[in-house]
Parts: sequence; C-alpha cells; structure tokens
Amino acid sequence: MALGAGTGSEANLRAMRLTFILPALDEAAGLMATLSPLQPLRAQGHEVILVDGGSRDGTPDLAAPWVDRVLTAPRGRARQMNAGAAVAQGEALVFLHADTRLPGDAVALIQAALRRRLWGRFDVLIAGRPWVLKFVALLMNLRSRLTGIATGDQAIFVRREVFIAVGGFPDQPLMEDIALSQRLKRLGPPACLWQRVLTSGRRWESQGPWRAILLMWRLRFDYWRGVPAESLAVRYRLPAQTEAVTRLAARQAEVQVEGRAARPADGRLQGTETAAGPAAGPTARPAAEPAAGPVARQVDVQMDGQAASPSDERRPQ
Repeated sequence: MALGAGTGSEANLRAMRLTFILPALDEAAGLMATLSPLQPLRAQGHEVILVDGGSRDGTPDLAAPWVDRVLTAPRGRARQMNAGAAVAQGEALVFLHADTRLPGDAVALIQAALRRRLWGRFDVLIAGRPWVLKFVALLMNLRSRLTGIATGDQAIFVRREVFIAVGGFPDQPLMEDIALSQRLKRLGPPACLWQRVLTSGRRWESQGPWRAILLMWRLRFDYWRGVPAESLAVRYRLPAQTEAVTRLAARQAEVQVEGRAARPADGRLQGTETAAGPAAGPTARPAAEPAAGPVARQVDVQMDGQAASPSDERRPQ
C-alpha cells in the first residue's frame, strides 16, 4: 500500500483513535501529573498504554487503574515503545514520556495534523528554575523545524501503518528518536506544531544546565559522525552515575561527622572531670590514663549506653 498524506478517508482521519504510549522506569513520584490529564481522553475512546522497563518503585501498580494496559519490556525506551506499539489499537500512535504533559487540545491538534502529514511533533517547554531552560527549549524547537528531526521530549505522533512501514524505533539504547525521525523523513516532513508540551527539566537541573547542554550537543554531533549509540549511551549515563556516587559519599561523610560530634558527650559519661572532681563509678578513668584503643572505646560506649544514654528520653517507649 502506498503511503501518503491522503491515506484513508478524511472522515476516518477526523475520528482517528489515538494510542498514547508511555515508556516508564521508576516514575512513581511524578507519574500522576502525566496520567491524570489523560483520563478524559480515555473516556472519549482513546487508549493509554504504559510500558514499564523494570521499575522498583511501584510504577506499574500505581499506573494500573489509570491506563488501559500495563506492559513490561526489556529496559530501554526504544524497546518499550515498540512493545507498546505492537499491541496498540489506535489508528495513530503518540509517544509520550512519563514526565511530559500534553496541551489540553492535543487530540484535536494531532488529528488535524495527521490529515495533512504522516507524522509530527509538538514544540516543547522545559519546566524548571534555571532561565537557560527556556533558551534550550527555543533551540530544540528551532532545530527541529530546520532539520525535520524530532526528539522524544516533543511527543512524536505518527499514523500506525506508517510506523509499521518504517520498522518502528531501531533497537538502540540512545538517539532512538533521531533515528525514527530519519526513517520517517524519507516518507515526508513532520507536522511541526507550535503548541507546546511541558516536560520536566530534572535532567538538566540534576547535572547542571550548561553541563547537560554541552553533553547533549557532543553526543548528537558524535552520533551524526557515526559513533555507535551503544558507546554514546555509556557517556550519557556517566554523569548520573557520578552524581549518585557523590551523593553516597556525602552522606557517609555526614554520618562520620555526626559520629565525631557525639563523642564528647560520651566522654563526659565515661568519667570526664567536672568542677566537682573526677567522676566516680565503674566507668570512670583517671585523667592521666592513656587513650584507649578502638576496641576499648567500643566497649566503653556500649557500657555507657546501658547505664545512661542522652537519646533515651527521646526514644519512643
């Protein structure tokens, strides 16, 4: 079957049923902000599918009452979105990231766009405090118009038969949105809608906006040069892994500081001299006694804790 802008009757396109496909991984914290606005669309007969990639925070159970189907697939947005598309019932597919919200009239906008084009995307607005995020969104939208390449943050939509005809998303861990756009461009240019979706700026804020921008520019340039997506994915994940290690090290340092801050109080309980003279009792030590080793200090703390602990008064009974 030849594919073109006139495929299907105009009446069918106007009444086109949409399937919204959400790839998710540990998105429980902010998932409802995306799913709640989709409920009126479900009531109109449109379909919502969430494809989980192995969440450990209860994302599938949380989503179940709010979607038509919950699927599991190997981790990776390309694989997850392809899994959702394979069972979709709608005539058109809308690939929506779990941290992205559509405009209120999204269905009418998509249906109208697909009467003219085979596929398309929205402009994007990035939520977040840094002013530079507005500049990033402006560049993303401009670049997309100039190149005909869409990103996943822009909520790519496409007729289902067209998506099948180009083979769906390529099985790669990064830049799958760019690769799909390149495939779709061979059949026709995208409908670039001026209306905006709102996506989370957490990726830029967590890494630092300028650092994240430079990283993505380098990755896209290297992808254009032919560097394999697998190699790029390692570099893409490295900042997040480094940040996690840094947070863990900082927490360990805080615990050590708290432990050192608690030692003077323990020392007073163990017989530190006061204005009245040396403390008496079985745990008292002469002031001139050499400092005890680690094992002795541990025993002293345990004995003192049994006798009296400053935190006992705050501990629930």
